[in-house]
Amino acid sequence: MKIQCNSEKLKNALAHAERMTGKNLTLPILSSILCIASEKSLKLRATNLSLGIEIEIPAKIEKEGVVAVSGALLSGFFANSKSGEEVFIEQVGETLHIKSKQAKGQIKTFPYEDFPTIPSVESDVLKIPAIALLEGLNATSYACAQTDIKPEIASVSVYAEEDVLVFAATDSFRLAEKKIKVKGLYGFQSVLIPQKNTVEIVRVLGSASGDISVKISKNLIAFSFDGYYVTSRVVDGAFPDYRRIIPKEKNTEAILLKAELQNALKTSTLFTDKFNQVTLSFDPAKKKSVLYAKNTEVGENETDLDAALTGGPISVVINYRYLNDCLGAIPSDSIAFEFASESKPILVKGVGDQSFLYLIMPMNR
Repeated sequence: MKIQCNSEKLKNALAHAERMTGKNLTLPILSSILCIASEKSLKLRATNLSLGIEIEIPAKIEKEGVVAVSGALLSGFFANSKSGEEVFIEQVGETLHIKSKQAKGQIKTFPYEDFPTIPSVESDVLKIPAIALLEGLNATSYACAQTDIKPEIASVSVYAEEDVLVFAATDSFRLAEKKIKVKGLYGFQSVLIPQKNTVEIVRVLGSASGDISVKISKNLIAFSFDGYYVTSRVVDGAFPDYRRIIPKEKNTEAILLKAELQNALKTSTLFTDKFNQVTLSFDPAKKKSVLYAKNTEVGENETDLDAALTGGPISVVINYRYLNDCLGAIPSDSIAFEFASESKPILVKGVGDQSFLYLIMPMNR
């Protein structure tokens, strides 16, 4: 292999690829990035067997070749390279020689024959705006379970309802759902994308503009755009039928300014106990709204909130982290809380926003 390419493009590609390398001690080849020089491009491949990526960047190829190199080492070498520099890379025996205007280095290579293939998904192509995928995953993935004991709830459920793409996630204590209108969803298969994979998918798709090509099979989902091809394993299971737990009635409603609630939560966190408990109390008759936190080892805090209230009085104990997590997914300046009773899920949504809803289960007192 002997090539010349732009260091900035190579650095960006390596940063994405390195994050998808594996740390499997029984398969050390997964910690490497496969570099394939052919025709007029350099392809970089990485996988941890659950996620895979291939990135193609333009390059001047003097001699074609394939090498496997430590992902951390190769990415780290270019991390501080200057923008726009040309870099020269040549394989000499079992070593990769790298040279730029200001730096040079030699990196040991690995036998590339053991590197696994990045699977190709054979299905019809769907075009979905990158912004829709990013918005849906960002608005829900934080609500997934953080353990793989039940992999179906450690995933984001993505499915179509006519011209609406629905994202949903739950850990059994809270639920987030985001709906986004997207044209041409006919034939979209519902999928469960592991939450730990969505973090890297979002990171990669963040550099996309326009539409993403999406392919789905029984075991995989693939995204491609601008020389990037990303695959993710999908979970074989059934997502809970969460529709039946969404309250149909409300006995109390409170509308608050999001910024004021966020400030109150910041203060209350100083006084919460190990269970992160805060108490929300609303009394429409007395026009009283309070956020309360208490820790026997620290003290207690009570913050009055301005709110528009209707219905009867109610007081619930919730995990403040669950409430704080959803606020970033609500673009509205005002937030509505709807309560059916003290024991039923609390419905949280942005005022005037029908695309997002969030449920929080009250904690036992």
